[in-house]
Amino acid sequence: MPKRAITAEDLLKIENVGDPQISPDGTRILFSKKRIGEKNKNIVNLFTADMDGKIQQWTQGEGGDGHGRWSPDGTSIAFISGREKASPQIFVIPTNGGEARKLTTLPEGTFGDFKWSPDGKHIAFAFREQHADWTEKAKKEREEKGLSTPPRELDDIWYRLDGDGYFGPQRFALYLVDLKSGEHKKLYDQAPMGEFDFDWSPKSDELGLVHTVNKRPMFDPANDQIFRINLEGQAWQLPGLNKGTKGSLRWSPDGKSFAYVGHADEEDPWGVRNNRLWKVSAEGGEPVCLTPDDDYCLSVGTLSDTKDASFSGTVVWSPDSKAVYVSVGWHGEVQIGYVQVDKPGCVTLLTHGKHVLGFGNVSKDGEKFGASYSDALHLNEAAVYDLSKHEEAPKVLTHFNDELLSQLKLAEPEELWLDSPDGSKVQAWVLKPVDYMAPKRYPAVLEVHGGPHAQYGLTFFHELQLLAASGYVVVFSNPRGSKGYGEDHTAAIRGDWGNKDWIDIETVLHWMQHQPYIHPGQIGIMGGSYGGYMTNWAIGHTNDFKAAITDRCVSNLISMGGSSDFVQKEDSYWKGSFFGDIEKLWKDSPLAYFKNVKTPTLIIHSEGDLRCNVEQSEQVFSALHHLGVDTRFVRYPASTSHGMSRSGPADLRVHRLHEILNWWEKYLK
Repeated sequence: MPKRAITAEDLLKIENVGDPQISPDGTRILFSKKRIGEKNKNIVNLFTADMDGKIQQWTQGEGGDGHGRWSPDGTSIAFISGREKASPQIFVIPTNGGEARKLTTLPEGTFGDFKWSPDGKHIAFAFREQHADWTEKAKKEREEKGLSTPPRELDDIWYRLDGDGYFGPQRFALYLVDLKSGEHKKLYDQAPMGEFDFDWSPKSDELGLVHTVNKRPMFDPANDQIFRINLEGQAWQLPGLNKGTKGSLRWSPDGKSFAYVGHADEEDPWGVRNNRLWKVSAEGGEPVCLTPDDDYCLSVGTLSDTKDASFSGTVVWSPDSKAVYVSVGWHGEVQIGYVQVDKPGCVTLLTHGKHVLGFGNVSKDGEKFGASYSDALHLNEAAVYDLSKHEEAPKVLTHFNDELLSQLKLAEPEELWLDSPDGSKVQAWVLKPVDYMAPKRYPAVLEVHGGPHAQYGLTFFHELQLLAASGYVVVFSNPRGSKGYGEDHTAAIRGDWGNKDWIDIETVLHWMQHQPYIHPGQIGIMGGSYGGYMTNWAIGHTNDFKAAITDRCVSNLISMGGSSDFVQKEDSYWKGSFFGDIEKLWKDSPLAYFKNVKTPTLIIHSEGDLRCNVEQSEQVFSALHHLGVDTRFVRYPASTSHGMSRSGPADLRVHRLHEILNWWEKYLK
């Protein structure tokens, strides 16, 4: 059967596999799988795969069952289920057969992480109760009485988060539930923002927890500290720790130490610094950096539209407490690495290759990891990595997307390293049209990623493949500001967007204009978030692009400073402030250069975007109309967020892709 070009609607056929967890005995991988069902519903259920790839489904229905975790003895699986709609609960299902039982009976609210105690008697979990005014019961009562929606009464600047919505004064707290009785109690609620990482002690009698201790976390210098909490809720802070950021806290199996990723810089609000691996005694004292000699950041977000990017580090202790396993993003790849605790220095990579790997945990014998695998031509699948085999990559166990992929003609990326005029090097990739024929010249699209402190990687990207299937040369790169190339590469644009990053983007553009298979007069630029910023910057500084698409963009750093869910701190990332000295912010704002714009521009934004408020695109739309430049503004509803292109409603994601194709068809063909 001849292969066909990928379509926008193929997005609906993708099955997203994630959150791999190996059973304690190392014989099965537990994972979640999401697919699009009828009426545009996301259907998430739990499955296992054994080492031969035999699949077993553990949950059914459309309620949404995820975050599956093995009990320490492997006889049960706990998971969070949304089958009760507004009141998700923890359920437990036996692995030898039987129905799932509801463990918790909590009010309406939102779950964070949860973890079994090593003795299997308790589960600790993060939970935020819904405010009484915004419960389903309260809404229904207002409708019955004809009452108006109440105002939000706010005293704290931390009251909303993109993708999470408006939670007002409510905060996550740490709870404990007894496996036998189902009784739960609140252990700890002293994290100022309600944001924390936690882990059990190996004796199951305490938990370690890390969070900021600042009274004004948005504005004070970073100061995360570690606490120990007993099962009665009594907490004490570890003495002697430095300030800075700390996350992904893990208690060593021998009980002597904590490991975490972070850094000691108190003024790094946007993650410019490398997050390194640290160890500190469980009794406190001065932390020791275990990775001082390499230039890896251990929390690199690798972007795609077929899975959510993670910007938190992965930290997994070996069972003998002699090594820590970490995730390493570098040059568009993501690998598994390890550090010997008694030999601080560098991360040693276990895996190699042009792929993006994830891993969740290690088996009791320390030999196997639950893993995930994807590359530019393969969607994410569950896998196992066996340390004893010392292989380059994990063994892929599931093949949910193979049938779809076998039907499609896909473009394989070609890697480039380009020299910028000031001596910097830019890594880029090219996807040629799937039916490419020399010596024909093709229209081309330059894609710019968001972040900016993230990376494009060698993972499956539906939008890029769709453009290549539609007859475009697609070029994407990691200019300065990106992660995965060392701290200096990332820090080059701190508080100075539109300078060295633009030099690198121009370098890529210049290269495109001189390729025999690209029509130099038919090149477009597009990007989302910071990529939208750079698209806006580009059309204000050159007329070389035939058309542009700016998606969930930044256009005005002054108004952005106070309208985002993360408020811009004065004289921190940027010099000045959005309410005082605005000179630098305006100089770095694309809108300041819009009098030069002549490029037809499609604008895409979600009205529910709390990261880059829709007013950023409203200003672009108004300016372009004022200038008489051809423009179109596609606004998605308030029920969508900043991450709509990768996690929004499937029908709207498909609609967005058709808007993109129609715009390029109009201007590049």
